[in-house]
Formats: sequence, C-alpha cells, structure tokens
Amino acid sequence: MKSEGPHSVARPMRFYGHGLPYLGEPEVRGRLIVIEGPDASGRSTQIAMLTEKLEAEGHAVINTGLKRSELISQGIINAKRSLGTGKRTLSLFYAADFADQLENKIIPALKSGYVVLADRYIYTLMARDVVRGMDRRWCHDLFGFAVVPDLIFSLEVSPAELVHRVFQRQSTLDFYEAGMDMGFSEEMYASFIRYQSLIARQFRSMERRYEMIPVDGERQTLAVEKELETRILRFLAAQSA
Repeated sequence: MKSEGPHSVARPMRFYGHGLPYLGEPEVRGRLIVIEGPDASGRSTQIAMLTEKLEAEGHAVINTGLKRSELISQGIINAKRSLGTGKRTLSLFYAADFADQLENKIIPALKSGYVVLADRYIYTLMARDVVRGMDRRWCHDLFGFAVVPDLIFSLEVSPAELVHRVFQRQSTLDFYEAGMDMGFSEEMYASFIRYQSLIARQFRSMERRYEMIPVDGERQTLAVEKELETRILRFLAAQSA
C-alpha cells in the first residue's frame, strides 16, 4: 500500500490500552478520522462527500466501517439472523471484525500516509453493549487494542427524526437498531425511540472522555458536510504545516 498524501512526519501510534503487542511500536504518517452516529444520521453520505473533497485536495483516502471484515462480517450477519445469539458473543464477533480491519487495513493505511475515514468506530459498539447491560469498564478494556483517532465527530439526530428518515429510505425498522431484543415494548416504534434515546445518552456520556466533537446532524446535508470539511481541512493543514 502506497500513498502520495501530504503527511510525511512519522509519529508513534497511540492505543486506548495494550494495543497489538506483536506489531511492536509502529509509527504512522496518516490520520484517522471517525464519523459516528446512529443509522440514518447521514454518516455514509458524509463519508462519501468528504472522501471526494479530500482527494480533490490531494489527500490519499481510504474508508472503513463496522462489519466489513472479509473474515468475520458474514458470521455477524448469520448470528444476528438467528436472533438468539448472546449479547457477549455478539460483542466479541464485532470486536473480532474490528480487530481484523485494524490490523490488515487501518494500521497499514496509516503507516502509508492515508487519511482513514471510519464510518463508525468502537464507540458505537461500546454504547450498544452498555445499553444492553454490559459492564462499561469491560467494554472499554475489550477495545484496548484500538488506535486512538485524530478526530472523532458524533452526528446528533433525535430518535423522532431518525424514524422519519428510516421510513423515507425503507419501509421497516431494523430489529436490533430498534432494540427489540431488549424487551422495551412489543411495538417496534416505541422500542426504537427508547433504544435510540439510550444510545444517544451513552454518546453524550462518552464525549468528554473520548474527545468527541458533537455535530448537529439534523441540518441540511450540505451544511453538515461544510462544517465537517472545514474542521478536517483545518486540522490536516495544521498537522502538515
């Protein structure tokens, strides 16, 4: 993997915990930027627009996201279809998916000077697990091997607006995104509102600890993109100065 991006100063990679000891102490030239947010918050659209803009500015860009490991992703799909998979098992499935991408995609890209745009990261996984009753410390420690991003943006959209957007895009709510496995309500709409409200609360509690930047995701798409673009380009310019 080779990049012609502008990042030339190598720096030690930072991890949230023990990292990946067998990789030694890798140095990187690229930048890791995370766009977090619930389903229908506009993350994927923003990632696509930002990728195009950054490449036009001369940055080499690569995208990543949850459930994209060639080794693990199908296992997650199969486990969720069964509806009977334990919450800890599902959590470990997602952690394995993330670990595979981290080692074989994210870290090599950062070493080569790429800007890595992540469509969600470990924060969504931790928020989901805590809402489902998992211990907060266990969730954090599980991802001690995760690289600390350079920037983390959290798109904030109310559950009521999310429902509207989901039904604009498709005719039904997702079983897990509606928290139907939690037993909040037999009615999917009510369960969705309750579950997404709890997820949003978890993100607000994580903002300070993980240095997330909240972004109003209920604005027009171009307004959100302009804010993200301005912040990211300003950051990249400062780092390469």
